[in-house]
Order: sequence, then C-alpha cells, then structure tokens
Amino acid sequence: MDGNKKFIKNQAQILSPEAWKLAREIGENPELGYQEYFAVDALTRFLSQHHFKVERPIAGLDTAFLARFQGNKPGPRIAFLAEYDALPGVGHGCGHNLIGTASTGAGVVLSKSKELMGEIWIIGTPAEETSGAKVTLVEKGIFDTVDAAMMFHPGSQNVPEISTLALDALEFTFHGRSAHAVAAAQYGVNALDAMITFFNTIKILKKQLPEDTRINGIITEGGTAPNIIPEKAVAHFYLRAPRRKVLDELRKKVIQCAREAASTVSAQVTWRQFEFSYDDMLTNRTMAEVFAQNLRELGIKRIASPQVAMGSVDMGNVSRVVPAIHPYLALGKGMDIPHTREFTEAVLSPAGEHLLVLAIESLSLTGWDILNDPKLLQKIKREFYQRNQS
Repeated sequence: MDGNKKFIKNQAQILSPEAWKLAREIGENPELGYQEYFAVDALTRFLSQHHFKVERPIAGLDTAFLARFQGNKPGPRIAFLAEYDALPGVGHGCGHNLIGTASTGAGVVLSKSKELMGEIWIIGTPAEETSGAKVTLVEKGIFDTVDAAMMFHPGSQNVPEISTLALDALEFTFHGRSAHAVAAAQYGVNALDAMITFFNTIKILKKQLPEDTRINGIITEGGTAPNIIPEKAVAHFYLRAPRRKVLDELRKKVIQCAREAASTVSAQVTWRQFEFSYDDMLTNRTMAEVFAQNLRELGIKRIASPQVAMGSVDMGNVSRVVPAIHPYLALGKGMDIPHTREFTEAVLSPAGEHLLVLAIESLSLTGWDILNDPKLLQKIKREFYQRNQS
C-alpha cells in the first residue's frame, strides 16, 4: 500500500468514532421511505461540518440530497450513494444506517487528501425499501455527469461482484358487474372468478419458467360481501428475471394470461405499474476487481466469487447510466438474516461498527484508485459501453 493509500486508511481510522456515532444515531431512529428527515439532517450536517457543499432537496424528493467536494486538481467525478430508510416494524434490518454512513464517511475521508483530483459527490437516495428513489434520480439526470458510482451493502459474505433480478411491479384489475349472488346471479359478471382463473393460469405458466425467474402475487381486493357478485378484483404481482429483455417477454405472457382469464367470464381487465421497475444490476467488473484488491490490501482473505442476489435493487437502474458497483461485505459471522430484528441488532453491535470501518476504508480506497488512475477509468468506461451495447 503506497503512501497516499496509507493516508486514506489512516483517515478512515481517525474518522471511525465519529462515523459510528452517526450510524448508531440513524439506526436508533429508524424512518420509513420518504420520511427520513432525521437521517438526512444528521448526514448533511456531518457533511457540512467537513466542508461539503450540500443541496437539498433534489429531483423533487424532500429526503434526497447532493453533497459536493471539489479537489485541488481537475479530474473525474465519482459518487458514493447513501441509503438510510428503514423497514416497518423491524427498523434498520437491512443495515441502511451503515450504508448511508459508509458512503458519507468514504467521501469525507477522500476529501482530507491535499492530492485529491476531481470531485466527490455524496448522493442521498431515499426509499430503497419501498419505491426506489434512485429510479427517479436517474430519470431526472442526476447521474448524467458522474464517471463512476458505488455503495456497499451488509451481507453474509464479501462479494465484490453481484448481479440482481430485474423487477416489474404490476397491478391487475378485473372489472365485472355486480348482482345479487343468489336471486340474480345470472345478471352478474364475477370479477373474482376471472381473478382466480388468472392465478391458476399463472400457476401453470410458472412450471414452464426457468428457476431464476419469479412470479409472486397477492389478491388485494376480491369483493365486498359473499352475497354480492364481485364487480371488481385487484391483484399485485412482482415479476422478476435475470435480465431486462427476459423480463419484458415474461411481462407480455403474464398480461396475456390476464386477458384470457378475463374473457372466460366476459370481464374486462386493466393493468398498471404500481411501483417503479428495477433493472438488473450490471456490476462493472473492472471496478469490482479494484474493490476486491483493496479488500485484500486491508487483510480480507475470504472474498467470494461473483453471485446472483435473488432480489432486486434500484442500483440496477443506476448501473445502466454510469459504471457502478454494489458489493456486499460480511456482517459479523454472516449468520444474521436481513429484514429481521436480529439483523437490526447486529448492525448496532460491535460487529456493525467493525463492518462500517471496513466499508469506509474499502470504498474510499476504491474511489482513490479511480480518481487518480486515468487508464483505470478509461478501462472502466470501455467495459461499461461495451456491455451496455451487448
């Protein structure tokens, strides 16, 4: 490890008590998506104290922010992405208090170098657990001038390179005609019957799909009383596939199933997206290898091979407009299951503190490499353009 990177690591150690205090404060005051005012106040106050220029709100989102720090020399612009929303009833059972603080801490650590080239952005991204504000930030052009973006996530292993499933969230509404269920049933059109046929058709479709493709649905409305023919039935579905192109084809099949189900009882069906669509995560492998090498320099020996996370993240949308990584780092012994109270306790424990410091170190060292090695950045961008065109 050269002198500059030793300086970065040392700054991370110096900052760690302050960063851990911040992570604990956010963890002990959990807030749901788009309500993260305490977390945003704490993170932006921390950044302002370290001489970042803070803009809030951004992109029409009250709890999104952008913090900037310009280095002493011209160079690239890198972004660390901060998440800070919690889960209902569980708190920070996904470790977003660590994610937001790690990204913020990494940016602050880099800002301490007098040799800093380029510009550091910290982008506050609310509501990852619900509607994925990164999708809005992408659509509003926040990432258009960013050269590379990164964040980390607590997990069970150290995994620099991940892929995720693309996601569509679809609401189907079947429209029928109400009538007395006994005295005038012949005049009704049973929307719930159409819905049940739809679910049975989906069950058959599932048997024809690859194992890494998922369809999960629930009925959210199915009628008002047993003696009234339901004139309306509503269901919410999540469709997932390893690639956006595959998911687009799956969506067509599911919509066709809905139309056919409606026709069996002469009902009508409409559909809409009730949440944002997520693209699959396209990890920049060059960046991921740099991150992995920095983990090795930090003494981490157990580094897992590339993996598919069987979930969906709004970072996938970011990865389509800018080279990006979303590595996982092991929390403690890696035994705690995310989205549980046990995970919430773990991120607030000494294991959470240890992970936070490692995340700040590895993110800041990776950021340093990208800012100071033009050939590396050129390789990162070349890979990005080639993979996006394939």
